Amino acid sequence: MSNFKLDFSTTQYQSGRIAIVHARFNQPLINMMIDGAKAKLAGLAVPEEQIELFNVAGAYELPLAAQQVAKSGKFDAIIAIGVVIKGDTPHFDFVSAESSSGLMRVSLDEEMPIIFGILTTNTEAQAEERANPDKMNKGGEAAATAIEMINLKNSLKA
Repeated sequence: MSNFKLDFSTTQYQSGRIAIVHARFNQPLINMMIDGAKAKLAGLAVPEEQIELFNVAGAYELPLAAQQVAKSGKFDAIIAIGVVIKGDTPHFDFVSAESSSGLMRVSLDEEMPIIFGILTTNTEAQAEERANPDKMNKGGEAAATAIEMINLKNSLKA
């Protein structure tokens, strides 16, 4: 395991509403990701009323949900959170690939930052390591990325 951590110390909230669209499947791990995202957003001084959560069954449903949230026109970025753990069948490959490409398509089609916060791991232990806010905190990384992308889009409008 690498000790590499991304440096989001220069990320600063300026404005924008953020949606967190999350799967319910693997709920304990999802909850850790959401906790990490919300803690990072709070640490970046994002007002709580600027954050709204939406939930869907699983990672496969995230692209459509993200598209519908984007089309509402109420948000500046969407953080998509899911956990897909490899099993004994090819199901993992289909869900991982299609949710990933679907979210990218929504991001490009809607010209909105859709942050990929889907863990795709071989084991539950790997997912727990990445989801835990006290460890790798991938939810927090996704939140910081959302702020960075909002700031980038806003700077190009000026």
